[in-house]
Amino acid sequence: MTKITEQPSLYRHLEKMSVSELTANINKEDKKVALAIEAALPQINRLIEEILKKLEKGGRLFYLGAGSGGRLSVLDAIELPTTYGIPKGVVNVILAGGVEHLIEAREEEEDDREAGWKALSAQQVSEGDFVLGISASGTTPFVLAALGACRENGISTGCIVSNPESPIAGVADFPVEIITGPEFVSGSTRMKCGTAQKMIFDMISTTCMIRLGRVEDNKMVNVQLINDKIIDRAVKMLMERGGLSDYAEAKAILTKNGSVRKALDALGM
Repeated sequence: MTKITEQPSLYRHLEKMSVSELTANINKEDKKVALAIEAALPQINRLIEEILKKLEKGGRLFYLGAGSGGRLSVLDAIELPTTYGIPKGVVNVILAGGVEHLIEAREEEEDDREAGWKALSAQQVSEGDFVLGISASGTTPFVLAALGACRENGISTGCIVSNPESPIAGVADFPVEIITGPEFVSGSTRMKCGTAQKMIFDMISTTCMIRLGRVEDNKMVNVQLINDKIIDRAVKMLMERGGLSDYAEAKAILTKNGSVRKALDALGM
């Protein structure tokens, strides 16, 4: 396979560039990310449709990754219960080195070929679940071996990679290849590859939450009431959707029921 992610930067002598030159060139490279994702939308659509099938039947999604991509998946997963009111455990992360070591960047753990499947097994992963491997290179042993074990056990898998025809794409049932080209700093896949991964995580989780009925119109009607800003937003949402004009009354109804959706149910709407 060709490791585009390891190819030299298109730019030379970065240390001689001014701040304005550096930011302009980084921005120029970042513009390529959305176009690379656009080219892969058919793959992404197939992946999301399969994940939805599992979630609609009560299954779970497991992000499985290492390094920057794995850490970005943690950011996606931890916000979903709050934003969309789903139970914890619907969307999970298996991170090389453990989620508890998120800020330590234990990159050496990505070479452990046994740890991924052990962690999935500890979560009692089954055929009703979906495992999504994340690897910019498409070769990360932690991810590759775990996806191989999933295939042996009849568990559906997908992947997000940034090199064509990688081993991980070869073992995944629903591969997504986002070819963003060489990084601005050679080999620094936290840049364009990481940006692409974050954008795709947003697509996957947001699309799934909408299709699962966690959004109405364009509103987060199941958001958890965790701080003043969100409570204020939810009160105004309830007033708009429920035809209420009194802020205090709407807030009382909202806090009694716990979410906009439940408050609307209580109002018979």
